[in-house]
Parts: sequence; C-alpha cells; structure tokens
Amino acid sequence: MATNLAINDQLLTNALEIGGFRTKKDTVNAALEEFIQRRKVQEVINLFGKIEFDENYDHKKMRTR
Repeated sequence: MATNLAINDQLLTNALEIGGFRTKKDTVNAALEEFIQRRKVQEVINLFGKIEFDENYDHKKMRTR
C-alpha cells in the first residue's frame, strides 16, 4: 500500500543509522514492528496481579501421553 507521510527527517535518519537499515522503508517497517511488539508486551505486563492462581491446580494431570 503506497502511503504519503510527513515523517520527521531527523528521526528517520537517526533510526536508519542506528538500526543499520538500507532503506527508509525497512526502517519504518522495523519501527512499526517494534512498536507493536512493545505494546503487546505491555498488555501482558498489565495482567500481572490480575489473574488468580489456583494453588491446587495440577498441570501434570492435563498432560497427554
């Protein structure tokens, strides 16, 4: 999908150099992937302390042989 975006040139140049990417497209795609991954990790972190742990749960009983 072709898209025209007004991206800060200095940020893009810095990201391209730091990431060692060959193209602006590769730089932006990598940045988007990293952004998505970080948000997913944050969602998991936000679950800590919200899920109840059953001390009597036996995970070995759930295994199939």
